[in-house]
Amino acid sequence: MAAGYASGYSLEHTPTWAIALVSFILISVSIILEHLIHLIIKWLKKHRRSDLVEAIERLKSELMILGFMSLLLTVTQDAIIEICIPVMAADTMLPCRKRTNNATSILDSCSAKNASKVALVSKHGIHQLHMFIFVLALMQIVYSFLTVSLARAKMRHWKAWDEETQTVEYEIANDPNRFRYTRQTTFGRRHISTSTPSPVYVWIKCFFRQFFHSVEKVDYLTLRHGFISAHFSARNNDFDFQNYIEQSLEEDFRIIVSISPVMWFTVVIFLLVDVHGWHVYLWLSYVPLLLVLVVGTKLEVIVDQMALKMKDVNNVTKGTPLVCPSDEFFWFGHPGFVLTLLHYTLFVNAFELAFFIWVSTQFGINSCYHEHRTFTIIRVVIAVAVQVLCSYVTLPLYALVAQMGSEVKCKALAKMLKQWHVEVRERRKNREQLKSFSFRHTNMSSEWSQVNKTAPDFSSTLCESIRSSDEGEIVEELEHMDKTKACSSSDPPGVV
Repeated sequence: MAAGYASGYSLEHTPTWAIALVSFILISVSIILEHLIHLIIKWLKKHRRSDLVEAIERLKSELMILGFMSLLLTVTQDAIIEICIPVMAADTMLPCRKRTNNATSILDSCSAKNASKVALVSKHGIHQLHMFIFVLALMQIVYSFLTVSLARAKMRHWKAWDEETQTVEYEIANDPNRFRYTRQTTFGRRHISTSTPSPVYVWIKCFFRQFFHSVEKVDYLTLRHGFISAHFSARNNDFDFQNYIEQSLEEDFRIIVSISPVMWFTVVIFLLVDVHGWHVYLWLSYVPLLLVLVVGTKLEVIVDQMALKMKDVNNVTKGTPLVCPSDEFFWFGHPGFVLTLLHYTLFVNAFELAFFIWVSTQFGINSCYHEHRTFTIIRVVIAVAVQVLCSYVTLPLYALVAQMGSEVKCKALAKMLKQWHVEVRERRKNREQLKSFSFRHTNMSSEWSQVNKTAPDFSSTLCESIRSSDEGEIVEELEHMDKTKACSSSDPPGVV
């Protein structure tokens, strides 16, 4: 009776202090979490990290979905456990071998009524399913943060390459009056072989290249020059290409962190084929690895193809080698398809690790899911390797090569133009303030000159002190304007 009472009494027999204590803890944790998210968003906006702001907003959206799913499970769990199915159907497609020990058998409302019937899903099973969905969504967000953080760390090195294009040494090395054979340029020597290569040789070469210096400085500078020449006028060589790539990746980041309905239904398929003896999850762990390797190789092949096309168009190069961006280099003529594959790769990889964490926390490391320790170790190692390879190598390579499509990303360009307009308005405001201050100083000087005729001793002393202080402020303002102009003197990119 004691055991039955302990497992079955309701809130009407629960102390009010216990109910109030649990409610207080839940409310406090929720408020603290919401306030913490608000502080993080505020800090990110202050530092202009809009990509991470999007991730936090996406996290809030996923948590809202999880809350709604939790509500549905809570409301419908009594109806679900009342659905009865035959025992024969319940013994098919099990993830683990079913134990025949009667001591471990679980009684439910269906088996209590009819020995040949069992519940569709037990109450405890619904709770475990809810925990799995929560872990999957959480791991998707964590993976997205890690992906973008590693990608930005790799792309941070490109800032120095972009600044190098404004130096005199770069202008001398890329003199527009200098003629060279295309094959003899640094870009040509890296991507153009002496003989016509076969497609198999190109793919093998590009496969290994993605592991060693996937993006060289000559690749970045050549693709930058081709992008500016194709989409902007020649006078915009000071275009901040690295910042544009970051803005473009920020735009794609919204897609990477999302979980579409198709992906949720993919989870259902993965759960369906998790049958003991099939080892589906071992083969599933190879899918992200194969996808990220194929995508990385394809991106390297695109750079090779642009170099070969440049050689076919003109065997002699004048100044910087000029590549021609085009959608024809990408699969199905659509650069966004590469992002779709990367998005799917990251999702499946996140599912792999989320499933491992869920099984380990819910059933223990010695459960039947980890019956083959070798398979488990292989899956975890592959998941970590794919995360590092995709984040630090493939995604930055995609962010660069994806700009070689026929279209320019208008949203990313609009963000840069908006920033430029803000800087222009600030400089114009400071200039107007300086003019008005100079005008007031001139009027004040004329007024004091009139007073000086009647009170020469007093006015001369006061006017001299005012003039010295005002002139000091003007000099400081002018010096500040010169520094601001030197730091942000850039014309808006003119679209051709």
